[in-house]
Amino acid sequence: MSDAAVALAQKKIGELLVEAGLLTPEQLEPAIVEARQLGKRLGDYLVEQRLVTAEDLAMAISLQLNLPVIDLKRHTVQPQALQLVPEEYARQHELIPIDIAGDALVVVMADPGNIQVMEDLRARAKMAIQPAVGIPSDIREAINRNYRASGEIEAQVSQVAPPVTELTVQEALTPDIVAQTPIVRTVDLLIAQAVRDRASDIHLEPQERHLRVRYRIDGMLHEVQTLPLSVHPQLVSRIKVLAGMNIAERRRPQDGQFSTQIEGKDVDFRVATSDSAHGEMMALRVLDKSLSLFALTDLGFLPEALERYSRMLPTPFGMILVGGPTGCGKTTTLYASVNQLDRRGRNIVTIEDPIEYQFEDINQIQVNPQADITFASGLRSIMRLDPDVILVGEVRDGETARMATQAALTGHLVLSSIHANDAVGVLFRLLDLGVEPFLISSGLVGVVSQRMVRRVCPHCRSLSEAPAEEQLAYEEELGERRHEFYYGAGCNFCANTGYLGRTGVFEVVVLSEELRRLLLGGASSSELKAHAVNEGMITMRRDGMLKVQEDVTTPHEVIRAVFSIV
Repeated sequence: MSDAAVALAQKKIGELLVEAGLLTPEQLEPAIVEARQLGKRLGDYLVEQRLVTAEDLAMAISLQLNLPVIDLKRHTVQPQALQLVPEEYARQHELIPIDIAGDALVVVMADPGNIQVMEDLRARAKMAIQPAVGIPSDIREAINRNYRASGEIEAQVSQVAPPVTELTVQEALTPDIVAQTPIVRTVDLLIAQAVRDRASDIHLEPQERHLRVRYRIDGMLHEVQTLPLSVHPQLVSRIKVLAGMNIAERRRPQDGQFSTQIEGKDVDFRVATSDSAHGEMMALRVLDKSLSLFALTDLGFLPEALERYSRMLPTPFGMILVGGPTGCGKTTTLYASVNQLDRRGRNIVTIEDPIEYQFEDINQIQVNPQADITFASGLRSIMRLDPDVILVGEVRDGETARMATQAALTGHLVLSSIHANDAVGVLFRLLDLGVEPFLISSGLVGVVSQRMVRRVCPHCRSLSEAPAEEQLAYEEELGERRHEFYYGAGCNFCANTGYLGRTGVFEVVVLSEELRRLLLGGASSSELKAHAVNEGMITMRRDGMLKVQEDVTTPHEVIRAVFSIV
């Protein structure tokens, strides 16, 4: 090391930040005192107080110790390096091994100046350690992405000694006993990995010779684990106990729910079971509270569609419907819409099945058939509670449809979802449910229909030539030729799916006077759709292909999600 490098290494981190102009001496002195009193490292304290950024701190540590800064968002972590450091240790000390270079293990660390940790790493890995500097939040994300639970799950399952017997209620409710059992550890690992992988659902499906575990990620199911069928009864019993269900009942369908903390986040799980040919199958809906609320601008509306929809929401009365199949994001759109309304000056009441996320300043009612609370009966009672805005989780039957329409005609703003293929299809769905055309024409403000498409992973995407049918679909919709599109190869960021997150594709219809006249005159679906397009409606097909044009998604995704719509 040169004399200049030695001098630099001897400088304290605070001095380097001051010299770089990132901190003033007046800020540094009290920060040193406060950090010492709290027992925190100065750098951590400065970032917590937002006096410097995590990136600036990493650069200062890099200069102080003469070590490189590694951007973990762009670096591939090698599996052989991960095997040398246990996940628990990596989390405890905020570090991650990323590669083996010659006879040294390359480790990205939040605090590479910790000599004790360096010595411990050298003893664990049985090789030299080549440290690098990383941003703590990036290190935690990299740990979540790269340390997968599959191997540990298999290790836990292998400890289940035959013959397998189900957990008794007493065992299942005794924390000191249960916390150490392999089955409990297996359940904890399965749900923790699901949250890390951004899964919306966990499926436990007994087959003839094995138990299949699948996660639904970005709307698509992926098989993540195959376990021995012998562990199935214990896994199901453990989850039933967590969800407050009857572990002795195996033939009748059951529903339950439970909450837990995973890596500092509050996560709710909604559980459903049903008997199948090879035993009870189970589905767990993952409700991550940290991802609960979106703004309308985050959902994927094109500017024109968002402007049309936003014009509907301030209306003091009338009905707005969001249409689409199960799992297309209707509830998310409704929640984002309600979140935009004035919750202090208006009485907003919801009737939902189930209540997926809870809002402040909104009165939410859970459907409960055993207490005779259905959408229809609940809506009837809500009308006596002086509401301004009513959110009905779903219009499922004629009685609910008629009552919602009547509520919209009597001075209330009603928001709801309905199953229909497209925006015009929502009108005909209401007719099918027995709502008179004049009521629809008078009460309905507008309709949104939507689907969800997966976003191409930005970390592993590359331009590739598309299949002929995808090129043709793109050309037919946008009138331009294009042979190459971005596709994801699969990486740790996207759980090897090639896609990372989802966005909506929408079509928005505001009921104009001419559309109301056509509806009352008995116009066909094609006539109504043609007129809506003439008035500026962007179809879901076109919306999807415009997102392909912007390299947000792929033609395959748009074809899969919306091209079956005529």
